[in-house]
Amino acid sequence: MTDVDLDGQAMPTSPEALLARLDALGIAYARHDHPPLFTVEDSKALRGDLPGGHCKNLFLRDKKGAMWLVVCLEDRRIDLKALGDRLGGARLSFGSADRLLRVLGVAPGAVSPFALINDTECAVTVVLDRGMLEHRPLNYHPLTNEATIAVQPEDLVRFIEACGHPIRVESVDDLAPA
Repeated sequence: MTDVDLDGQAMPTSPEALLARLDALGIAYARHDHPPLFTVEDSKALRGDLPGGHCKNLFLRDKKGAMWLVVCLEDRRIDLKALGDRLGGARLSFGSADRLLRVLGVAPGAVSPFALINDTECAVTVVLDRGMLEHRPLNYHPLTNEATIAVQPEDLVRFIEACGHPIRVESVDDLAPA
């Protein structure tokens, strides 16, 4: 699905190509176009009565360069030290905008599990919030912060697995900062 530029470098997948991939996988979704959203607060202000679980995505890395995408409910407050301990002792920090674009092919504000389509080397470890998976549907940006698509949890899992990424499901509701 990924295009190649003149230098042979992989180009990020377009939102339209992502939706075509969802269609090819038989994944139903509802699309909602909106002005650009950059924060959870922006989303809360503009979403109205859009049903389902509303989510945020944390693109993280450790000192050794390992990367994680933690996908959780938008109101989860997560202590990165506690999360790092849970994930095996990693000292986590947020990945840079350059790394985010290079690995997941999206800009800050457009991060979502759908960006895993661009991680063809499966360099990012995926962590899904166990509590999030109980919501129906789940809402994420489709590689752009100018739209939201709603999918069922089992379809999200199927998409991530189709991208070649194993999934780690964790309860993160107990990781709030003290």
